[in-house]
Amino acid sequence: MKRQNQSSVVEFILLGFSNFPELQEQLFGAFLVVFLVTLMGNAIILVVISLEQSLHVPLYLFLQNLSLVDMGISAVIMPVMLVILSTEKMRISTVGCFSQMYFILLFGVTECFLLGVMAYDRFAAICSPLSYPMIMNKVVFVKLVIFSWVSGIIVATVQTTWVFSFPFCGPNEINHLFCETPPVLKLACADTFLFEIYAFTGTILTVIVPFLLILLSYIRILFAILKMTSTTGKQKAFSTCASHLTSVTLFYGTASMTYLQPKSGYSPETKKLMSLAYTLLTPLLNPLIYSLRNSEMKRALMKLWRRKVDLHTF
Repeated sequence: MKRQNQSSVVEFILLGFSNFPELQEQLFGAFLVVFLVTLMGNAIILVVISLEQSLHVPLYLFLQNLSLVDMGISAVIMPVMLVILSTEKMRISTVGCFSQMYFILLFGVTECFLLGVMAYDRFAAICSPLSYPMIMNKVVFVKLVIFSWVSGIIVATVQTTWVFSFPFCGPNEINHLFCETPPVLKLACADTFLFEIYAFTGTILTVIVPFLLILLSYIRILFAILKMTSTTGKQKAFSTCASHLTSVTLFYGTASMTYLQPKSGYSPETKKLMSLAYTLLTPLLNPLIYSLRNSEMKRALMKLWRRKVDLHTF
């Protein structure tokens, strides 16, 4: 009988913002705009870097991978959230929930490492400009990109498989916006202590360590900037570093608060807002921070636009 009860959950119900029915329409409109802008912004980056030969250097190829990750995480999360907001609740099968959790972890962990290697790339370029071509050659670049993606695949495979190996015997309501590990884990009818130790350790390795490396890289970069003689160059570099650090802090800060304590005392609504910060805001802001503030990207975009206009003219 106990075994039958444990295997009774075949689907979950995502509650979303069902506690605020009066806000559903406004939130639907806002999230739809954010989703479309995120897809468009990151798609533009992918196309511009692919078509413009002068941007086929590590800095922009890393950015291209980051845009692909941001599009992926938005595509996995936002359609589900939009359905929830239009219906107040959404039923999702265990297989669908497994798949969503898997891809959220895959793209999330990959982004953690990509942001880390991008900071290292900037550190090498600014602090060791003469030896940069040797430090960040094609082989090193490919290895860093593969490492980032493979790390995401490994963490997603291990963590998602482990979570869904627990029995779920009811209730089946997930008080969250999507199938993220902490809210799903709350429904498990088993002792999850070992998993929580793993989750804590995994978060330290995949979130905290890259974040600390990024901070150290930018500290070294700032010291290099302070040695610049050009006031304009200093202001531009400081502005760029501040923007990058803002995005990085938002992403790593909220992700670590979510995953370091899977069963923490934060209220469900607070957890929803923290999840939105790194799954919705970061993919939206990254194209603005890493591209629209970049003169080379803007020149490449204008060049492609003029080329398109010329083709239509003739």
